[in-house]
This record gives sequence, structure tokens and C-alpha cells, in this order.
Amino acid sequence: MPLMKSWVTSANSATHPFPLNNLPYGVFSVDGDEPRCGVAIGDMILDMQAAEEAGLVQLTDMPLFDVPYWNDLMEQGPAVWTALRERLTSLLAEGAAEQDKVEPLLVSASTAELHMPFAVSEYTDFYAGKNHAFNVGTMFRGPENALPPNWLHIPIGYNGRASSVVVSGTDVRRPWGQLKGPNDDAPRWAPCARFDIELELGAIVGTSSEGPITVQQADDHIFGYVLLNDWSARDIQAWEYQPLGPFQAKATATSISPWIVTKSALHPFRCNTPEREVELLDHLKDCGPMLYDIDLEVTMAPEGKEPTTIARTNYKEMYYSAAQQLAHHSTSGCPMNAGDLLGSGTISGPTKESRGSLLELSWGGKEPLTLDTGEERSFIADGDTLTLKGAAKGKGYTIGFGDCTGTVLPALNDPFQR
Repeated sequence: MPLMKSWVTSANSATHPFPLNNLPYGVFSVDGDEPRCGVAIGDMILDMQAAEEAGLVQLTDMPLFDVPYWNDLMEQGPAVWTALRERLTSLLAEGAAEQDKVEPLLVSASTAELHMPFAVSEYTDFYAGKNHAFNVGTMFRGPENALPPNWLHIPIGYNGRASSVVVSGTDVRRPWGQLKGPNDDAPRWAPCARFDIELELGAIVGTSSEGPITVQQADDHIFGYVLLNDWSARDIQAWEYQPLGPFQAKATATSISPWIVTKSALHPFRCNTPEREVELLDHLKDCGPMLYDIDLEVTMAPEGKEPTTIARTNYKEMYYSAAQQLAHHSTSGCPMNAGDLLGSGTISGPTKESRGSLLELSWGGKEPLTLDTGEERSFIADGDTLTLKGAAKGKGYTIGFGDCTGTVLPALNDPFQR
């Protein structure tokens, strides 16, 4: 599919992340006004509440955009999602008959503050990238035992905290926790010294379900995707993870990009999952291309300095798709809700420069990175800003997500000191 031309001229650049082919959904405010739903088109944002009030967008008998989140639209299901995308395309396409009515409803993105684009119902994070799982397993158990026996059969995950999910640009405070001491049974209380990121993509469930669903049904239930940074306290994790896995090490924050890129916008970039090493059970088998060819990168910028690109990879490196993760999540009868967020797990490629976490990039701290500033990093220092970027490249256009950024603040003074 080539670039679709818009009368919003900034949307017609081959490198702009928000062409007419994209139309991502977010929430914005201007000059301290109440946040409201918006659609990005080039350097502008279409005010969806104003468009609905003006009668330019009428999808149901009830208003959908009088709230500062996209959950109400999600709950309407795929037919309404499609109807909205078609209507927006007709309103914003080059030569649109209603351009004069839409133009006053556009807001310059440069003047807008972006907010959480949806209300997160629940959050589950997976461990579904094989390169990442193999690297981490090799560090701790050796290459012969790197993958747990179940890893090639199911997408492993854990239930995270919906309350931890924040929008890009939100600062992240270095956490305190119990850290492993010289003896396994003698921890110490201290700020995290091995703070890390995980480069992920987050899938947003748009349609609720009761009981098990198939992989194809799961794919139909996915509304869209965001970039996701699973901030991770590696030293806290090393002490607490046995026997029940991540807990406080993953509860500090989870950052997401501010724009929801719809599944429809990503459809031209569909690709297959990797060849299976063992046959999956029927309820998890692939039913067509369900990954996406999305270039990803991570930059690190020490306080007051220019960023260094520390990793480049691609979402197609995942072993399990979001649809397989969602289908597996439902197998026990677990209800899934509109607004549920599924983290893909760290997206790492096969080479050192394509590793999606500092734990891998520095190989557990043994091989520090040298930034363009000349500084070395094994893990994140106070004041560092980490940014995730993602884009799918089409014929003369780019589908972007908007940056996913967070700056690490120093730990608080000991909150329990007496």
C-alpha cells in the first residue's frame, strides 16, 4: 500500500510518523484544559470530542468521545473500529468534501500535552522473546539449560500492576528493595543498583471475552499496540524471583508510548512467527502471519547530554505473537477485559547490538557499554533518559508510535529510617 495523501500537508512526508495510513489514537490537553481524545495526523491532532459534537463523527446512539480515554470505543468491537477508521480517512483525505468543517477542529501537536491514551484494566507481561530468554538463561544457568522445559510450549508470563503503567515522559523513581547479600539468606535494604529497561511492544485488548478463545479470535480482539518499557530492578529481582517470579522488581513503573497504533494501520506489515522447534499444541498453533515488521531502537542520554543509540532490533524477532499470548491467557477461563494490556516480553535479536535490555547488552554488568559521550554504563544511572522508538516502513510512508521516554530520578531517602 502506498502513501495515502491528506490535505494536512505535514502528513504527506515519507518520514513523518503520522500519515493518513496511520491515524493513531491518543489523549491530549492544551493550556491546562480537560484531557480529551484525539487522532494524530501529521503535525496536528484532530479533537474527537469536538468532531463528535459537530456531528462529523457519529458511530452509535451514545457519545463515545466525551471521556478522556479510548475504552468506550474499544468496547464497541471491530465493526465500529472499522467504521471510525473509514470515516476519519474520508474526512482527512486529500480533496475531502468536509475539509472546511474539520480544519477548525485541528490542534497543533506542538502545543499539546499528551496523557494516558486508555484506562488500563489489567496488565500482564510475558517472557516471549527467545533471544532474550536464551541470553538471560545462559547468564544464570549456562547455555545447556538456558530455556526452561516449558518455554517452547507456552508463552510464559506474570500478572503485573495496572497501577504502575504511566505515559511517556513520566519520570521514574529508582526503587528501594531487598538486595541479595553475600549469603543468600542475609539480604540488605538499599536502593536498586542494577536498574534496567526492557524493550517491548504492548498489545491492547479491545473486546472482552468470557472463557477460552482461539488464536484467531484473540487476534480479532486486539485493538492496537503501543511501545512498552518494562522498568526492571535486576538486583531486587535476583533475590525475590524464586519461587513465584517477578514481584516488586517489576512494580516501579511500566512506560507506554502516548499513541495507540491500530491493528489496521499495521496490517500491511504482518509477518510470520519463527519456525517452531517443537510443535505447539492445537490451541496455540499459528493461524497465519500475526507478528509485524516493526523496527525498534533504544537510546540512552545522560543528564544534559545527547542520546546514544544502544540497541536496534525488530518486533518480528518474537517467538510468540500477541494473539497467542492472549489465547493462552484465556485458556483457564480467565475473563479478558477491554483495556487489558499485554507486554510482549523483551524483544532482542540474535546479535549483541540488537539486545533489548541492559542486562543483556552489558552481559550482567561484565561488559559495560561506552556511550558517545565517553561514559560507561552497565545499568541506568540517575538522570539518564531512556527512549524507545518504533516504526514500520511502507512504500513512501512511515507508521510511527511516538517516543516512549522516561528519566530516572534518584531514590528517595530511606523511607523507613527512624
